[in-house]
Amino acid sequence: MIPEELAQIDIRSLQLLVTVHDTGSFSAAASALGVSQSTVSYTIERLRKAFGDALFVRQGNQITGTEKCGELVSQAREIVNRMLAIAVPSEFDPKTAEGSVTLSCNHHERFLLVPVFLKTMRQAAPNVLLNILESAVNGKQQLKENIADIVLGPVRILGEGYFRRRLFVDHYSCVMDRKNPLADGELTLARYRQAAHVAITHNSQWQALYFEALRARDIALKPQLTLPSHDSLELMIVGTDLVATIPNRLASAYQDTLAVRSFPIHTPIEIDIYWTERTHRSGLHRWARQLLVDVAREVVSGPDQ
Repeated sequence: MIPEELAQIDIRSLQLLVTVHDTGSFSAAASALGVSQSTVSYTIERLRKAFGDALFVRQGNQITGTEKCGELVSQAREIVNRMLAIAVPSEFDPKTAEGSVTLSCNHHERFLLVPVFLKTMRQAAPNVLLNILESAVNGKQQLKENIADIVLGPVRILGEGYFRRRLFVDHYSCVMDRKNPLADGELTLARYRQAAHVAITHNSQWQALYFEALRARDIALKPQLTLPSHDSLELMIVGTDLVATIPNRLASAYQDTLAVRSFPIHTPIEIDIYWTERTHRSGLHRWARQLLVDVAREVVSGPDQ
């Protein structure tokens, strides 16, 4: 016999529990769900009685979940996502479809794929909304909290409940002013390590893969300039002695104004798309993921594909 308090727990209550846990605040959860704070408090109190646990305790100005809360949130998240996945229509006609797709990625992928992806989507599915988020290293959390539908990039997302598909593989090249002495002849590792370097930090949240390749050879770079993203890179390099190491297909966009040379260590950049059970069977999101794959095949060509 299921206790009465437990029998009254519904999907909405579980979703509210997950949201409070993820936001760390009753008021933030209320705002995210479009309900009053009193509704959040009432629901959490019902859950406390049903599971015989405080679930959340206050520490200073913040709340933190109990051990049982963590276990419950893990189960509740899976239940909610599975119910959402079942409820999503699997049939899909892009010409008449409505809905939204939220794609999380960084400058490299936005520059290379998103313009063609957006143009094709607008032509095929004019009533579908596209939201673009900055991912940095937050892609897994964005998927976990249902903030993003698709995460696109080189950051590995591991664990149960995450699906992955390879889009393409890039590698690194170096860009510099055409008058930079390093633009003459082969850019050897010895010459490279003596350069004045630019590092793209992705808002200090992620370090490019080539740094690990350099550390494996006992080379520790000390960048002369750090930038939060690639978007102002060309303006910073022209007329200076600075050298930036960036994805090759992004570097190719600068070849009319900057010198592009091969990075001396071949370091693959594997670009994948990730999604979760919530959108796995959705007709809209399956279509959007395949469209990304098709766009990557169209845009990206060469030996690395």
